[in-house]
Amino acid sequence: MAKNETRRRLIADAGLTVLATEGSRGLTHRAVDLVAGVPVGTTSNYFRSRDALVEGLVERIGERLAPSEDDLVRRSSEAPSRELFADYIRDIVRRLTDDRDVTLALFELRLESSRRPEVAALLGAWQRAGFDGDVEFNSSAGLPGGRREIALFHYAIDGLMLDRLTTPIDPETSTDDIVDDLVAGLLP
Repeated sequence: MAKNETRRRLIADAGLTVLATEGSRGLTHRAVDLVAGVPVGTTSNYFRSRDALVEGLVERIGERLAPSEDDLVRRSSEAPSRELFADYIRDIVRRLTDDRDVTLALFELRLESSRRPEVAALLGAWQRAGFDGDVEFNSSAGLPGGRREIALFHYAIDGLMLDRLTTPIDPETSTDDIVDDLVAGLLP
């Protein structure tokens, strides 16, 4: 039977919702079927095992958090500057904030990866590819900062997002102001 890609994405999106709301222990095929509004057993037709489901969720996270082609083209045509780099970081934070369930699901998978080597391998490969893509974009766009600075920004953004999506330590300070301070503090 041919698989319907639209339905596969619907099921993966439901899986991300389950992961974000119920945590890793709540991620079952039956729970995803329920949230997706599909007949029982549908999720297992698309993702035979829990590992296959997790792999599909990681793939879907990448699709949903990817920058738009328009944003990439716009940035590549602008002169390199700290302001452009700050805009790039703000865009990453915006995508992570706008897609709250996806970001929470990503954090859940990262926590699960500390207990399950197979999830660590899958997520690690995906994260390294994204990191390498960020380094390549930064370099090709002539933006300031190299591999080490990009890594520091990843660490900082992870902490910022965990703070903003849970219980913020300083809710009165705008996220844009924090990004500006990070750029000023981390770029030479």
